[in-house]
Amino acid sequence: MRVDAHCHIISNNLETYPQNPLGGKQSKWAAARPVTAEGLLDRMDSNGIDQAVLVQATTNYGYDNSYVVDSARRWPDRFTVVGTVDPVKPGAASWLPKAHEEGLAGVRLFTAGSTLTGQSNSFVSAESDEFWLTAGKLGVPVCLQLKLDSALDELHTVLASYPEVTVLLDHCGYPDVEADPAAAAQTVVELARYPRLFLKLTHRTLEPLDRLGESAINFLRPVIDAFTADRIAWGSNCPAAEQPMEELVGLANDVLDVLSDDEREGILSRTARVLYPSLEVGTR
Repeated sequence: MRVDAHCHIISNNLETYPQNPLGGKQSKWAAARPVTAEGLLDRMDSNGIDQAVLVQATTNYGYDNSYVVDSARRWPDRFTVVGTVDPVKPGAASWLPKAHEEGLAGVRLFTAGSTLTGQSNSFVSAESDEFWLTAGKLGVPVCLQLKLDSALDELHTVLASYPEVTVLLDHCGYPDVEADPAAAAQTVVELARYPRLFLKLTHRTLEPLDRLGESAINFLRPVIDAFTADRIAWGSNCPAAEQPMEELVGLANDVLDVLSDDEREGILSRTARVLYPSLEVGTR
């Protein structure tokens, strides 16, 4: 079984699902290569992907999670949903229980990206405290889109402050693996002491690892030994990634080929289904 833990979808129905990108600027990928839910299912079927986590396209819809939620309701056996929210906005904490009850399996805090200038540290502000406490009580996983080179201290702060919250580090925090794979690994390994921190492994890390060839193991092995494969989930990042789904799947297969069968199964399927139990229900 293969589960894609990080996909985006964009509707071609602008009337029902209008654009409202975070930062007021649509990302280049959202404009150039949008994929509808139906289109994503076609790509999944063509590449042996059984289920996918629909991560809100913040650079197209901002905090309006309607399209991903509606799509997961339409295909509950194939999709689950990670929406976005501003954690410091009044009402964010009270919004979360209702959204979770209505199908939101996780939430993403988008603090750095193509439509934002610099790194936002709203996720560690005092105003976000109620949101984090609510996420912990509900058991809702929180994905963090941030860059380790500019927000490492803040990440340590939030992980230490809210140890009961399951946190997924999107794109592994963009470690600079190509410059020095061992040093990049050490930065990530130091985070493994937080038992509820998970890593999301996408093309952002897999591409430089692929270019490293045999020396990629100098990053992979320490990180997997520290976290185990049961705290790492693969995601294609389709269609934000420039490559077609076929190449993204092949990239993961090639880079992870050095691992054991059990490690690959954990990263490519098992971890995502543990994080998002609704996926398990969809397989019955």
